Amino acid sequence: MQKQVKFEQALKTKYPEQVVIAIAKDKNGKANPVTLGWTMIASGDPPMMAIGVYKGHYTVKCIRHSKCFTLVYPSSDMAKAALFFGSHSGRDTNKLKEFACKTTPAKKIDSVLLADAVANFECRLVKQIPTGDHITFVGQVVCSHVNPKPQQRLYSLGSGHKLGAVS
Repeated sequence: MQKQVKFEQALKTKYPEQVVIAIAKDKNGKANPVTLGWTMIASGDPPMMAIGVYKGHYTVKCIRHSKCFTLVYPSSDMAKAALFFGSHSGRDTNKLKEFACKTTPAKKIDSVLLADAVANFECRLVKQIPTGDHITFVGQVVCSHVNPKPQQRLYSLGSGHKLGAVS
């Protein structure tokens, strides 16, 4: 039998939770990565992925401007980068200059890929849906990339920014 609790208490059971990095360029062409926990595959045919972004984040402006984004599955070795990208605003910081990450140009959208990630998905914006304090962006995957070197994915293991691989 289930016990009724407050939403916040039940939500603590979500760990481990996947971590993704979304990248979109701003109006000046600066690539802005942000770390997110809220993501999902939205369709298999055509392939679509969705991300939830807090409506006050600079990333919202970047995605709306560029009409595309890269969705990155970071490797467990990228934990420090993920923490940095999630704790600094692209309004004030050029995150990819401040925290050196190897990037390569995307093939089909105006964005970049993170070379050391497990996978990168190039997404063209299809829809944006206001969802309370977040915006859900749905993108059609137009190109996918995987790291030829086996990598473990990065996950959030618990509250307080505990990041690592899941065995």
